Amino acid sequence: MTSIGGAASSGMVDWNLAVATATRLMRPGPDVSRDEARAVVAELRRHAKASEEHVRGFTRLGTEETHDTPVLVVDRPGWVRANVAGFRELLKPLLDKMQERRGTSPGNAVLGAVGGKVTGVELGMLLSFLASRVLGQYETFAPATRDLPAGANGAGRLLLVAPNIVHVERELDVEPHDFRLWVTLHEETHRTQFTAVPWLRDHLEGEIQSFLGETDVDPMTVLERVREAAQSLAGGRPEGEEGDEGRSLVELVQTPAQREILGRLTAVMSLLEGHADFVMDGVGPAVVPSVAEIREKFQQRRAKGASRLDTALRKLLGLDAKLRQYRDGERFVRAVVEEVGMDGFNRVWTSPNTLPTKAEIAKPADWITRVHRKPEA
Repeated sequence: MTSIGGAASSGMVDWNLAVATATRLMRPGPDVSRDEARAVVAELRRHAKASEEHVRGFTRLGTEETHDTPVLVVDRPGWVRANVAGFRELLKPLLDKMQERRGTSPGNAVLGAVGGKVTGVELGMLLSFLASRVLGQYETFAPATRDLPAGANGAGRLLLVAPNIVHVERELDVEPHDFRLWVTLHEETHRTQFTAVPWLRDHLEGEIQSFLGETDVDPMTVLERVREAAQSLAGGRPEGEEGDEGRSLVELVQTPAQREILGRLTAVMSLLEGHADFVMDGVGPAVVPSVAEIREKFQQRRAKGASRLDTALRKLLGLDAKLRQYRDGERFVRAVVEEVGMDGFNRVWTSPNTLPTKAEIAKPADWITRVHRKPEA
């Protein structure tokens, strides 16, 4: 197995063990022949290339030269390896801080006994759960590895998870070729956002690192949240036990300063996800014949989730908030475009100061007033 970022372990988390655990526990993909698998991969690559032009034309963002990040069609283990590499890079400041605190933490003895290997196993359990659910992802913070290239100078990569796309298109009973193009349109929009807006990646990374830098929490608290999620995944939580299961991992480590940062991050993520949904719907009717059927069935799938276990884990991991981001962000983008047009909306990408606030996501007219109209003297 390829080592993630070199060393097998980094104290708080054994990253390679997380990859190995996730790979061992993840569900098998859909039953396809070797020829079918090759055909799916080839088609997703064609759709990704076609989506570039569709998205650029609709959004009026970027040029062919700005799309210098790779498109990777991966299986579930490939998705896990890519995300672990990204997590390790992004979380390094927080984990280094937690490592320093181990000497004075009241839970030091317990944490020392548990060690990075147990944390790696439990993180792997969570990744095994998520690995069968993600259809595609623009990996913004993606260090290049031997088998996972990334864009130059820290740019990202676009991942399309072929077995998950096939699984969902079969589950929804929709036209496969249409569904594959529909998915790539959404993910290509994210790629366009970050390649056409050069400052966006650094801004987002700065906000995340500020959030992590403000974390002042005993390492055992974070470890316990991971363990609770892993126990839920394994069915180990006692029936009827409530505890903090309604609160996400992010919410449990917030300080007042973090809440302010998280509000800004929520607004940005709502914008990015809502914009992708808006573009997908805007481009879809012209190039995806069955887009209305796909959209309706996919929305129903998003809303209901798979099971009680799925619902509990979505809450614990904060994924319910992501579903709200799709809805709130799409409403914001639609309202702004209807009022000031696509070029008027694209002023949102001018600088961090023109990004909507969390309050403005809910009230698009306030963003329009602030960015487009000077207040009367």
